[in-house]
Amino acid sequence: MHSTAIATTNTTRTTAELVVLDDHAETRVQGELAVDDDGANTRIRLAFPDVERALGFTRKPQGWCRGDLCIPAAVTAGIEDVDGALLDVTAFATLLGRPVAIEPDAGAVAIGASAAERSAVLTGGTAPEFTLPDVNGVEHRLSDLRGRKVALVFWASWCGCRYDLPEWERRHAALAAEGFSVLSVAVDRRIEDAAPWITEAAPTHHALIDVDGKVADLYQLLNVPTVVWIDEEGRIARPNDTQFATDLFRSMSGLDAHKALGALHRWVTTGDSGLGENEVTDLTRASTPEQQRARTEATLALWLLRHGHTEAAEAHFARAAELAPEDITTWRSAMPLLGVDPMGDEYFARCAALEEAGVPIYRPLPDRQ
Repeated sequence: MHSTAIATTNTTRTTAELVVLDDHAETRVQGELAVDDDGANTRIRLAFPDVERALGFTRKPQGWCRGDLCIPAAVTAGIEDVDGALLDVTAFATLLGRPVAIEPDAGAVAIGASAAERSAVLTGGTAPEFTLPDVNGVEHRLSDLRGRKVALVFWASWCGCRYDLPEWERRHAALAAEGFSVLSVAVDRRIEDAAPWITEAAPTHHALIDVDGKVADLYQLLNVPTVVWIDEEGRIARPNDTQFATDLFRSMSGLDAHKALGALHRWVTTGDSGLGENEVTDLTRASTPEQQRARTEATLALWLLRHGHTEAAEAHFARAAELAPEDITTWRSAMPLLGVDPMGDEYFARCAALEEAGVPIYRPLPDRQ
């Protein structure tokens, strides 16, 4: 990172090329990195045009605007330098309730979505749109399946639910004529980890891979397997639900796969999901600020790891696990990247600690029958 530093009494200000990860989208800009001498506080200021490039907000006479959202100029007056045309984007993110994670030595900052924003997306009723690649790099959108009932199945190579993928493919084939499709999403962070299990299942359904954790974040995924039912109009008929397609791990989960698949068949063939619209809303769990901070830390950690900053990545992954230990998807998906067995002693020790604290490992919705 090429930079020039100016030391002041309490803060070191550095002008450098910075990487901004705005809700997973990466932009490189020139900016000012200000780090307090004690390392307790780090701030980033960007030129007004770079704020627009990185965050999509434009400085207008009435304030900072993106689409229909405008933050009044009076609100941001204390965090911008109008003469220098600079905005403190870390303070700006705080105004929006968005979490920030920074690694000064790498010149990288991640700005996540707020808990309110994430929660509103799911409780709105319509399944959030996304685009992800399959194992061959071909991209597919959720909305490609509009007009069909969809079981959005989240799984991972680091979970026993990887053995369920062939059964989900059988469900897909058996009910295809009824206007039903499975859409599976592996939440692995490397394609090569998920690929062998996808190849073995030989899916005719779209089997996608969420290597950056964008969709896991969007759907507030706390563990796998998680299944979301989506109707023909793209509305959520059954929100995040722990559903296995086989009974291989019934002794561990206590869940009856036959019952879950029976309820799925009933929904596909009769339209009865077992839940009314109000119940879907009531059963949709809201994200928390801690969970969004954890996902933001993990986003930064993943970028750091991929760019050779291993030690810093480990620290941010650890921070993510501390912030939201119940978010098993976030910390367990990092284990293979850090050389830790995701099915080994450390995993079971963490699960035992959660259970002792009364935090569920699996989160099935009320009885489907």
